[in-house]
Amino acid sequence: MNILAEELNRTLSDSVAYGFLSLIGRRMYFPKGIVAQSDEAKEKAKKYNATVGLATKNGEPFYLQDIYSAFREGTFRPSQIFSYAPGGGDKTLRALWKENMIRKNPGLEGKKFSLPLVTGGLTHAISMIAQLFVSEGDEIVCPDLFWDNYDLIFRDLAGAEPVLFPFYGKDGGFNTEGMKEALLSVKGDHARITLNFPNNPTGYSPSRSEAEAIVKAVVSVAETGKKVMVISDDAYFGLFFEDDTEKESLFTYFADAHENIFAVKGDAATKEEMVWGFRVGFLTYASRGFSDAHLDALTKKTLGMIRCTVSNCDRPGQSLIVEAMKNGEHYEADKAALFAEMKKRYSIVKKAVGRHSGESLLTPYAFNSGYFMAFDTHGRSAEDLRVYLLEKYQIGVINIMGGTLRLAYCSVEPEGLDEIIDTVYKAAGELWN
Repeated sequence: MNILAEELNRTLSDSVAYGFLSLIGRRMYFPKGIVAQSDEAKEKAKKYNATVGLATKNGEPFYLQDIYSAFREGTFRPSQIFSYAPGGGDKTLRALWKENMIRKNPGLEGKKFSLPLVTGGLTHAISMIAQLFVSEGDEIVCPDLFWDNYDLIFRDLAGAEPVLFPFYGKDGGFNTEGMKEALLSVKGDHARITLNFPNNPTGYSPSRSEAEAIVKAVVSVAETGKKVMVISDDAYFGLFFEDDTEKESLFTYFADAHENIFAVKGDAATKEEMVWGFRVGFLTYASRGFSDAHLDALTKKTLGMIRCTVSNCDRPGQSLIVEAMKNGEHYEADKAALFAEMKKRYSIVKKAVGRHSGESLLTPYAFNSGYFMAFDTHGRSAEDLRVYLLEKYQIGVINIMGGTLRLAYCSVEPEGLDEIIDTVYKAAGELWN
């Protein structure tokens, strides 16, 4: 094992994070190689800097005029578009994102957590979490209604064994008791859980009282001596449409909830800043017992993962986001307009499914946030219904694990939403009656 990895492991050995490290996680470190030496040279090589494999002239990268001319003149220097980004991301963007996290989650004010690291989208963040903190055969707790990429990442890539519990409880809300039972059932003294709110595929987020119950339940598991890693997948954060919905990330509460809880937050500019194709995500760590040294060690291990997977993340995307966040004339207005439009579509869909409340072939899962709503097909094939809708009515929806039909109302104009809901019920009747 590399001596740098050993040093990081020693630093983390008295923290809750150490026991979660996979074999890859224990071997991982940020090398003092080309990238680290180049960063050092940027500060001290005032005469000549011959470290980076980047073709430059007069201190700026060479570039294709056909690309550079597509950007507004005077907004960016060539280095803000064509040069490599730092391994952990643009430092200004990381600082801005942390400030915004606190603004959106006031409960984080004064709490210790890492400076967010930039990732190649939220999928990259979740994938690195799996590789760093999940070993072959480890169990990971997850509600039974989840984003299908979790299977590929946690089970097929990392080799984890899923421990599923029903997403909804008997009262129709989040199944906190089922979650707690699943955590307690995990073998050994380390349990991992991933929570995604607003949820994909259901579009559900917990109420404030449910969020409080979730945190209380996880803390009660931690108090038994079991260490719990809580992964908050906040891909659709902020799209909360009901007054009683919890508006802060659960990471806010888990960040200092208990010494035995290791909190990880994955989020992204993808939806929050409406830049889906930029592939700019973020990864943040916290725990009540973490010192600055612990956070630095986790950051360096993650920097190592970034280095050996994508090397560094998209530079123009980061520069564009920084420019919008710092100087955008329409930044807040455009985000407010998106929220208003999504809430409008949500309201239309909620009323539309309400008109079909007496029908038994499909039951909509409770939804209150995000981009989606989903139907329980009661054991009938969601794939058959998906294909029938596509071939007969030219309507595209998603089959989730055979028994759930997901509808993304975010991508349908408001005037089409009543029709698509009515047609889904009509098609189910034609197919199954």
